[in-house]
Amino acid sequence: MGNPKFMGKSKESFSPWQLRPCLQVADENNGGELKWVKTEVELEKHVIIPRVDEEMASQGAADKFVEDYIANISKTKINLSIPMWDCHILNLKTSDAESVLVLRVHHSLGDGTSLMSLLISCSRKLSDPLALLTFPAMKKKPMPTTTTTWLCFWIRLWSFFLLIWNTSVDLLVCVATLYFYKDTPTPLKPSSRRVACTPGRIVRRTFTLDDIKLVKNATNMTVNDVVLGITQAGLSRYLNRKYGKTKRNEAGREWEDNLPNNIRLRATLFINLRSSPGIYALGEMLKKNSKAEWGNKIGYVLFPFMIALKDNPLDYIRDVKVAMDRKKASLEAKFRLLMAMVFVRFYRTRLAKFPLTTMWFSNMAGPQDEIPIFGNQVAYIAPSLYGQPVALTVHVVSYAKMISMVLSIDDNIIPDPYQLCDDLEESLKLIKKSAISQ
Repeated sequence: MGNPKFMGKSKESFSPWQLRPCLQVADENNGGELKWVKTEVELEKHVIIPRVDEEMASQGAADKFVEDYIANISKTKINLSIPMWDCHILNLKTSDAESVLVLRVHHSLGDGTSLMSLLISCSRKLSDPLALLTFPAMKKKPMPTTTTTWLCFWIRLWSFFLLIWNTSVDLLVCVATLYFYKDTPTPLKPSSRRVACTPGRIVRRTFTLDDIKLVKNATNMTVNDVVLGITQAGLSRYLNRKYGKTKRNEAGREWEDNLPNNIRLRATLFINLRSSPGIYALGEMLKKNSKAEWGNKIGYVLFPFMIALKDNPLDYIRDVKVAMDRKKASLEAKFRLLMAMVFVRFYRTRLAKFPLTTMWFSNMAGPQDEIPIFGNQVAYIAPSLYGQPVALTVHVVSYAKMISMVLSIDDNIIPDPYQLCDDLEESLKLIKKSAISQ
C-alpha cells in the first residue's frame, strides 16, 4: 500500500494537490446541502500499489491486466471520507510503457481542463528539468480594419440574428430529446436496454499528431474538425459491419452498404465555457476573478453524426465542419449549463439531466512537450471516465507528437471495442490518403 521512495517524490511533484485538500460534508445549517471543508491530506491513504504476478507479466498479458484492473476500479466507489482522489501504481511493463499510473479523481474536484492544468503545473520539460512546459496557445481572431468596418457591421448584425435563431432551435431540440426525440436504436444504443451508470472498460488507440495536422492543413480545417470526422467515419464503418458483411472481389475489398437509411446518431459534445479557453498554469486558474477559473466550467451541445459510407473520405470532415460551424453560431452550450444549474438546485426535473444520446465526446489539448513524473518519462496520457449513462464515450487528447482516442465502453453493449479502434485507425488512413492525393 505504500512506497517510501515514491511518497517522497510524490509530495514534491503533487504539492499542488495541497491546494485542494477538501472534502464534502452535509451542512446541517443549510438543510443538509453538501459543502466543501478543508482537511489534511495523508498520501498513504490515497496511493495504492497492488501486487502484480511477475509470471503473468512475462507472458505478455500486461496490457490485458491493466485494462481489467481499470475495469474493476470502475466497479468501486471513490472514498468520500477523504479528499476524493486516489492513485494506483501498476509496476509492470506493458507494450508501450515501463509501468502504469492510474489517477482516479472525482469530477466534482474539477473538469478536464482543470486537471490538465494541474498536471502541466506539476511537470517540467523532459529535455530540461528546470524549464516550465509550453502551454497550448489560443489563436486570436484578427480585428477588423477601418476599410472593412461597414461590412463588419452588417456581418455582425446577421451573425446576431443567426445566433438567436440557432440557439432557439437548439434549445427546442434539446428539450424534445429529453422527452421524445430519441436517437435511432443501433448496436451502439439498443432500445431494449438502458445504460445506467454501469462500470466501464477503457481502451485507446494512438496516432501521430503529424497525420492529423497533414489532413488539417490539406482541408484548411481545425484539429477538432479532423478528429470528429475520423470519429464519424469510424462509427460508419463499425455500424456497417454490424449490420452486414463485407465481400471481396478481384479489385480488392469492397464494402456493401448495409446501413439503414436516416440513422439519427448524436453525441453529447462537451465544450469548455471559460471566458478565456485553453490550458493555463495552475496559479493563474486559482487567482480570484481569473478568466481561466478552476472547477467544472463545461457545457454541451447535441452534435449530429452523419452515418453513411462515402466515396470520398474527406466528405466526413466536410460534413463535420458544416455542423460544427453551426454549433459555434449558437449559445446552446451556455444555456444548457444554466438550465442544469437552475433545475438541479430548484426543480429536480428531467430538464436537469443529460439527454440520452448515443455517445459522449470530449476533445482537449495536452502538454506540447514530453514530460516526466516522479522522475519517469511519461509515454502517454489517456483521460476517461465511467458511470456515464451511455455505452460509448470518446476522449481525444494530444500529448507531445501524439494524439490518443480513448474509448470508455459498456462491454455488455459493445463487446468488440478493439474492432471500433481498428475502424477509427483505418478511417484516418483513408482520410490521410485522400488528403495527399487531392
